[in-house]
Amino acid sequence: MASADSKEVEIDLSPVLKVYKDGRVERLFGSPHVPPSLDDPITHVSSKDITISPNVSARIYLPKIIEPNQKLPILVYFHGGGFARESAFSFLDHRYINLLASKAECLVVSVEYRLAPEHPLPACYEDCWAALQWVASHVVVDDKYSDTGKEEWLVGYGNFDRIYMGGDSAGGNIVHNMATRAGVESLFGGMKIFGAFLSYPYFWDKIKNQENDEEESLAYRLFMFVYPSAPGGINNPMINPLADGAPKLSGLACSKWLVCTAEKDQLREITLRYVDAVKKSGWKGELECVDVEGEDHCFHIFDPDTEKAKSLINRLASFIKN
Repeated sequence: MASADSKEVEIDLSPVLKVYKDGRVERLFGSPHVPPSLDDPITHVSSKDITISPNVSARIYLPKIIEPNQKLPILVYFHGGGFARESAFSFLDHRYINLLASKAECLVVSVEYRLAPEHPLPACYEDCWAALQWVASHVVVDDKYSDTGKEEWLVGYGNFDRIYMGGDSAGGNIVHNMATRAGVESLFGGMKIFGAFLSYPYFWDKIKNQENDEEESLAYRLFMFVYPSAPGGINNPMINPLADGAPKLSGLACSKWLVCTAEKDQLREITLRYVDAVKKSGWKGELECVDVEGEDHCFHIFDPDTEKAKSLINRLASFIKN
């Protein structure tokens, strides 16, 4: 018989998750895990799962190769889910990355990082940095990953002069933080990040929501849950890139920057202010912003078959391909 504690909710972050008094975590939304495929029936993209470290794994995607000795852009992708749900191996992300890899003709490393609350932030940032360094390790001969061998798809088909990062929601937040870190720390082999996209990045600050106080918003409560020890709380630079003392946006370590948002996205206002701040920061790269009318947060992942979703995925693919 289940104990009373197994049924009593201690923390309710619906519709993301609930934590019960016995410590059990119930994730309220998420798509099931699906296996990789050596030939996706729709896109003809091949995929396989690899282990990067004891804490980090990934699913790698290789589009159909048309030309012999063809070298492809490399996208290091970070999935969304509020740092607490979803997976690089989930149905939604697998379907989305198959489509993007096919249209962009790029090799994708979709990173499986540790989730909160079992592994509170900054664990996922360390995992994603380790994954980025692992990719970079393929451009050098001797490095700390040499005993694991090299990934044959990266070595055989990857163009290390065209490294991209990308992510949606929490993944967009991770992209920003990886680009900030790469501005002050070197990647193995001197690898440079050529471009990055952030779709509906999970940023937040002390601006009041029109209907609820900041402390009542899900974005605020979720971040304080996944990073309870965050120095500065909601003004920690990891979640608020516009906070006093945050790393200078002029130091973002890439040449191309694409930010996507949507009219009904709760995070739209701070996303647009972030874009404006990057423009005014003195950053020397090429900045683009896409603002989709009438759509909500991550709509193109949930239903990629609508015309607006297809248009956005094509826009992302063009950013990587050209």
